[in-house]
Amino acid sequence: MLVLSRKAGETIWIGEDIEIVISEIKGEQVKIGIRAPRSIDVIRGELRQDVSKSNTEAILKNMDIFKPKK
Repeated sequence: MLVLSRKAGETIWIGEDIEIVISEIKGEQVKIGIRAPRSIDVIRGELRQDVSKSNTEAILKNMDIFKPKK
């Protein structure tokens, strides 16, 4: 993991087409802006975990249809 220090108004570039902008810092909260092509999905980490968990649960429920009936 690369860890960088930035001040409000400073940026970080990822490749040629993704820019991270530090827009505001208040106490322990940092507001960031992300400029990226529309073809790139940007999602918060906790939402990604929730979606992954939901997908796993759905798969497990669907697997029940393959179990032999008693």
